[in-house]
Amino acid sequence: MINLLRFQNDRNVLEEFAKVKRENKILLANFIHDQMGITIDDQSIFDVQIKRLHEYKRQLLNVFHIIYLYNELKENPNLDMTPRTFIFGAKAAPSYHLAKETIKLINTVASIINYDKSIHGKLKVIFMENYNVSLAEKIIPATDISEQISTASKEASGTGNMKLMMNGALTMGTMDGANVEIHDLVGPQNMFIFGLRADEVLHYYQHGGYNAREIYNNDDRVKRILDQLQKGEFGTQDIEFKDIYYNILYHNDPYFVLKDFEPYIEAHEYAESVYRDEYKWQQMSLINIAHSGKFSSDRTIREYVSDIWQIKPI
Repeated sequence: MINLLRFQNDRNVLEEFAKVKRENKILLANFIHDQMGITIDDQSIFDVQIKRLHEYKRQLLNVFHIIYLYNELKENPNLDMTPRTFIFGAKAAPSYHLAKETIKLINTVASIINYDKSIHGKLKVIFMENYNVSLAEKIIPATDISEQISTASKEASGTGNMKLMMNGALTMGTMDGANVEIHDLVGPQNMFIFGLRADEVLHYYQHGGYNAREIYNNDDRVKRILDQLQKGEFGTQDIEFKDIYYNILYHNDPYFVLKDFEPYIEAHEYAESVYRDEYKWQQMSLINIAHSGKFSSDRTIREYVSDIWQIKPI
């Protein structure tokens, strides 16, 4: 696949790749409409987070960003913002209460945003039910931005980011798990890296020094989002999502959602500016596809054979 790199400046080839992506986005948009009755803009940025629902994978950071964008649009419906479609796919362990609360929050936010005509369809939020391989086969080829935003030091590896990379999605991620390998292959200029590094996270765990409430008190965006949760703006009763609220502020945000919130917003703003430059985005996409061959099962098995098993073929 690395031979694809010779086409990174060939506008005809890049446009053919972009055409395939557009066709896959249309197919997914039609599927979502047929299954869920929700119309999404197939020209919007398809921003995807598909992985098990867990606190360290930080779907909560993603939904906080969505709420932030919604708040911005409510204040200024004419805001110059590229339309976004945020797509989630996840399952949570049966007894994992906070994970299920996050799923409920995503769906509640979606039920408000998707039917608010005042924002002119600039935001849509989709939670795909019963996420499985068949859904992944529809979602992955249509993805523009691949959300790989686990708290640094927590993700042992990750393979979803490889599949998304192979299909031309650009990674929005922390320096964690296989994101580090992707970063080494494509360079920081061909993905969107943000947030704490693993050594910084471990330093906070070992020595303290992080105060979530301080960020809450000093960042109006964060304060507004958490106050909205506390006041029941996303729910049918006050403090509908009290456990999320208390986990952030009273358990000192154990996965550093608030700490990484500002750099996450900045990374998304940069990604949007790149997306508007179609040629640059197409180049970055092709570069990611070209380097994804590194993650083939053949290469992995060869390395296991030589480095770990130390066996020879017969």
